[in-house]
Amino acid sequence: MMFRLTGILLFLSLSALASEDTLLISKEKSLELKLSELRNAENDQQKTLLGKEFRDLMAEALNEKGAFTYPFSLLKTVGVIDSPDGEVRIVNWNVELDDQSQKYYGFVMKYDPKKKSVQLTELQDNQFMMPIPKNEILSAEQWYGALYYKIIPIEKGSKKLYTILGWDGNTSMSNIKLIDVMYFNGTQVKFGSPIFKYADRTEKRVLFEHSEKATMSLRYEPEYKRIIFDHLSPESPSLEGFHAFYVPDLSLDAFLLDGSKWTFKEDVIGVNKEEDGNKMTVYAINEKNGKVEPKEIKTKWENPEDSNAPGGGFEHKAVTPEDEMGITEEKRGKKEKKIKDKRDPNQMNTTLGGGKKKKRKS
Repeated sequence: MMFRLTGILLFLSLSALASEDTLLISKEKSLELKLSELRNAENDQQKTLLGKEFRDLMAEALNEKGAFTYPFSLLKTVGVIDSPDGEVRIVNWNVELDDQSQKYYGFVMKYDPKKKSVQLTELQDNQFMMPIPKNEILSAEQWYGALYYKIIPIEKGSKKLYTILGWDGNTSMSNIKLIDVMYFNGTQVKFGSPIFKYADRTEKRVLFEHSEKATMSLRYEPEYKRIIFDHLSPESPSLEGFHAFYVPDLSLDAFLLDGSKWTFKEDVIGVNKEEDGNKMTVYAINEKNGKVEPKEIKTKWENPEDSNAPGGGFEHKAVTPEDEMGITEEKRGKKEKKIKDKRDPNQMNTTLGGGKKKKRKS
């Protein structure tokens, strides 16, 4: 009897899940069609109307059971970003207007493990054509508008903060990369927290404005617990302060996670991510058969002065051409002493440095 009851409960549970998925699949297909219309809109009037319709359909879909974990994989130009702790999801997208300015839409989903429920909050873009405030705590109704692509949870006492990385198209002249903090005050979503430490100040969010023509890297490296990014400089000294003309200058800076704060560090070294631990695959010519074949090589740098490294423990010294020829400093000194210039300085040609030819007697 117990086995039969368990089987019935399992069947009902699976049926409920199948029903949820079927409903979400149907809603996702409606969203896909509307998104296609939105992306093909010809003017701002159409974009505004279709943007509102798409937003309404998305709100309906996100209010359905199972939406917190549903992939929405058909919506290729909509960001669906999940936090590593499985408690937060951000769904947001942008609409580019005719003047290349951006209109942003967004929803934040917060899962409550105790209640096993999801709280849905809409983000309202109210900073249209206004600069993003750097040191204000903002509510969901005061959202500045951006596209987020990374969530990094950190602990601050009993509170959990979510560091978020984002992009803003800003204007036709410049783009913005940003680092912000999102947290929950009861049921309210808040943005901004004084956890970004510089030597002389602390800020609530960090903004990087740069030229539209340039691409700036801003990424999180979990293995080093740091946010690493390109350092920006003006294209010429005369453009100092005009951030629409700032570009990466090939140096890197970072924010290092120190407890519950991010500490700024200038001029850090970037490290390429290793594939398969300390190995990567390259293609090289096989000398035996002349064919190009895949080959695994080690990518981890070994310090020659490290006694624990293979073949290590030796003092590292740069090799010069003289070293390769076996000429030591002592030999080089003796050789230089033996060589004497026997030419008469008074007979030297000051232009060519050679001896003057003696005139033949006629």
